[in-house]
This record gives sequence, C-alpha cells and structure tokens, in this order.
Amino acid sequence: MDIFEFTPGTTPLLISAPHPGTHIPDDIKPRMTDAGLLVADTDWHIPMLYDFAPGMGAHMLSATHSRYCVDLNRPPENVNLYPGQDTEGLLPLKTGKSEPIYKEGQEPDDAEIEERRNLYHTPYHAKLAETLAAIKAEHGYALLWDAHSIKSELPRFFEGKLWDINLGTNNGESCDPRLQKDLEAVAGEAAGFTWKMNGRYIGGYITRHYGDPENNIHAVQLELSWATYMDETYPFGYRDDLAAGIRPVLQRFIQTMLNFRP
Repeated sequence: MDIFEFTPGTTPLLISAPHPGTHIPDDIKPRMTDAGLLVADTDWHIPMLYDFAPGMGAHMLSATHSRYCVDLNRPPENVNLYPGQDTEGLLPLKTGKSEPIYKEGQEPDDAEIEERRNLYHTPYHAKLAETLAAIKAEHGYALLWDAHSIKSELPRFFEGKLWDINLGTNNGESCDPRLQKDLEAVAGEAAGFTWKMNGRYIGGYITRHYGDPENNIHAVQLELSWATYMDETYPFGYRDDLAAGIRPVLQRFIQTMLNFRP
C-alpha cells in the first residue's frame, strides 16, 4: 500500500491529513496489543469530512498508514513538542487512554524507529515540502491547512471537554495575523460550536515546521472534536446528521484560506 494518497489541485492551498490512516503492516500486527490493533487514536474520516475541498481547487495529501506506525506530525528528531505535558513521540507506545500499544518486550528499538522514520515519515514530508514549493513557485505564496480530529474527552491530554474547534497557528508565528483574524471570525460565527485559537493545541510539527509567513508560506492546524461529526466509541462511525452541521463551517474555513492574499 502507498504511504499516502495525493490529489493535485489548482489553488495555492494544500490540505494535509497526517493521521486518518488505519493500515498496520502484517509484520507489526503480531507484536501489538488488542488496544493497539483497534487504532482508536485515528483522525477518523478526515478525507470524507473534507471531500468538498478538491472541488474548491485544494491539493489533498492524506496518510494511509496508522499513526501507530509513525506519527507524521512529530519532528524526525523525536523532540517533545509540548514540554511538561503528557504526549507521545515519533513512535507512540501508548494509546490516548494510556494503554500499551505493544505487547511486553515487543516495543520498537532504536533501529526500528530509524527504519520506520525512513519508510513513512521521510516520504510523506518530502511530498509535502515538494508540493508547497511547487505551489509557491506557481502562485508566489503557499497556504497549508493541517487537518486533524480528536476525541472530545481524553483525560490523559487535557481536562474536561475539548472545544469543538481548536485552531492553531503556533501562537501566531505560522501565518499572517490577518489570516488568523479572518479564521477567528469564521469560528466566532459558527453557531452552536465552541472554539479556541492556540489553546491546548497550537499546531504540531507540520504547522510549526512549514509555516513561514515571512517567506509567504502560511500554515494553520485544525484539531476538530469527534463530537462534531462522528460516534466517539467503537466502531467510530461517521454521522451524517452531525457532520451536516460542521461541514459548512469547514467549507467557510477553506474558503477563507483561499480568499487570503499575502
């Protein structure tokens, strides 16, 4: 199976989805626990949720393999992005509920970490960087929307219930402040949904690494609560009735990105 799926677009916008994949290679599965094989920490149904975006001209890049193979939104050097907070690294060892992903004594060693980084992380980021460079060469600037989702209540990582819409711009460093303000306006007008800019999630490696407004590359992350579009328990089904409310908001976010001019 290919490491990612890519659909080229016609606009300056690339939508990256590093965590919707569920595939686990056969050589890894026997070493995993039942909790690990459930791949519950997937960013479920993101390609379906954004299936309108190619029609708007956005480029789409989506990972096919589970984040348990390697987390594409972590630095290749495996540095902690949230010092002092509980988080997983390049190769997660525990689920969001703190359950072990691997059977005892079957955790990846340093050699396997390096192997998986080369197999999954490197090609995804090569495609991401190549696409942004091509977009900027054609349009003079590039826009990056990093699409994520997460369970609304996950005590391991945050207290209480997460906001429905969690936007991140690395505390204003990954995009033009005008773009951030425009996105905040869209969130503020999203009736029935709670939101936060640069709260618990300010943007992971992708947003922080590629967002470079001084060089006309503007990156934003959205961490969307599962409660807005799906069942939060197994089998994690997509809910058309719920998604019908949030999809127009996502479309307005994407249109706002497309309307932006540096």
